[in-house]
Amino acid sequence: MAIIISKSIAGYRRRRRAAAAATGEQRLSPDDPPRTQGGRPGTPQPTDARAAASVGVPHTPVREGPAGTAAAPRPDGPAKVAEGASRETGTPVPHGSGRSSGLPVIEVRGLRKSYDGVEAVAGIDLEVRSGEVFAFLGPNGAGKTTTVEILEGYRRRTAGEISVLGADPAGAGRDWRARIGVVLQESQPEDELSVEECLSLYAGYYPRPRPVGQTLELVGLADRRSVRCGRMSGGQRRRLDVALALIGDPELIFLDEPTTGFDPAARKSAWDVIAGLRDLGKTIFLTTHYMEEAEYLADRIAVLAAGRIVAEGTAATLGGRDTEAAVVSFTLPPGVPAADLPPLVTAAVTDDPGHQVAARTPSPLPLLGALAGWAEARGLDLPDLQVHRPTLEDVYLQLTRESR
Repeated sequence: MAIIISKSIAGYRRRRRAAAAATGEQRLSPDDPPRTQGGRPGTPQPTDARAAASVGVPHTPVREGPAGTAAAPRPDGPAKVAEGASRETGTPVPHGSGRSSGLPVIEVRGLRKSYDGVEAVAGIDLEVRSGEVFAFLGPNGAGKTTTVEILEGYRRRTAGEISVLGADPAGAGRDWRARIGVVLQESQPEDELSVEECLSLYAGYYPRPRPVGQTLELVGLADRRSVRCGRMSGGQRRRLDVALALIGDPELIFLDEPTTGFDPAARKSAWDVIAGLRDLGKTIFLTTHYMEEAEYLADRIAVLAAGRIVAEGTAATLGGRDTEAAVVSFTLPPGVPAADLPPLVTAAVTDDPGHQVAARTPSPLPLLGALAGWAEARGLDLPDLQVHRPTLEDVYLQLTRESR
């Protein structure tokens, strides 16, 4: 998704040079850090609401004009630094930090959304608490995107009650929009700006932006600050997406499949960044198709299928995962019949095992003890012995299959 900026990058750089001359700076180069106050020119608002949100820019409809845009920059410079903040760095007054406080940030009751008589969201209830990572899972077409866009204020609901940061997103103003950040699946920051220039540009849209250098450190881009956005790798661009969503110091961050297309190393690195956001006290609303990602990051998980929430809980308890029986499996040694197995094992085998034995039990330790004693007494080895409990993916597939 392209972010459309009506004024050219060349114009932006000309104004930067003029500001540099007025303040005694000698030159403008990719290595020169952008100014965070006094002389950064005003820039227009991106015209697409979801695109603007993808880089953390608060947005209201274009028809309202620059003066109606959320946290619009002043024509004579960047947005005003908050009272009590550092005027040198724009350091914001902290909102607080730590794990979930238990206070609700998102409250949804009876949410419904229909398109031409087809109900995409069919009366869901959910609650997201301050400081937690909440994973919202579901197959394509389940209603995830519709729900998230309603929560972000970019789509109107058919029915239901919603509170996000204490306001109804459908009628929330620019101050509310400055308190949320959105990372879309795809976005396109300005290719000709350096990473630091791009981040400084968007910082001007907010009343209390985070320090640019601190934000680059947080997402692991401090050593790439002078690189043009158009020359970054896919993983680095994704880190920039997160930085742009963070620069306004939002309280609530929506992450829409943030690691799609990443290799395993890049995905794990991105998880560390997201975990760092939680440590800052941010609330994260995460959508993902990677079960391992949800299990690694999420404090709580909800599964949406056919427009309805079919399960909610922690990764360990979702869908009764914690109470599901374990399966002890192994291959019988050559020449050993299943009838020779200890009674505790044979009682747990539900099908004719043949050479492959699978015994289901809610308490695997007694069964394993009996099996180990039996094998040791006969001098046998069971090299492929495994104990398997249902994975989060197993539970997810079962939940979504049952809802079809």
